[in-house]
Amino acid sequence: MNALWLTPLLLLGSNILMTFAWYGHLKAPSWPMWVAILVSWGIAFFEYCLAVPANRIGYGTFSAQQLKVMQEVITLAVFAVFAVLFLGEQLRWNFFAAGACLVAAVIFIFLPVE
Repeated sequence: MNALWLTPLLLLGSNILMTFAWYGHLKAPSWPMWVAILVSWGIAFFEYCLAVPANRIGYGTFSAQQLKVMQEVITLAVFAVFAVLFLGEQLRWNFFAAGACLVAAVIFIFLPVE
């Protein structure tokens, strides 16, 4: 599988893990803080096992700026699904407006330089 497909797939996997690392503990408010931190760090280790290869594989096919913008768009999409399905929150207009701004960022970052 080439970098054009492998990079976003690895970033998607890393974002799913990191979203659970950062926000999954919100469903367990009775956990002591140290437990939430250790569980989050444990999940984050596996997130790094996907994010680091994604960026190393993708760099060269994509610029660093393109990798970062791609990461942010994937993060927003993953978080939207997580917030609705896991946390039971509703998406509001401002979330979609922020998403539209990120889509614009993707368009700009992937435009030819010359």
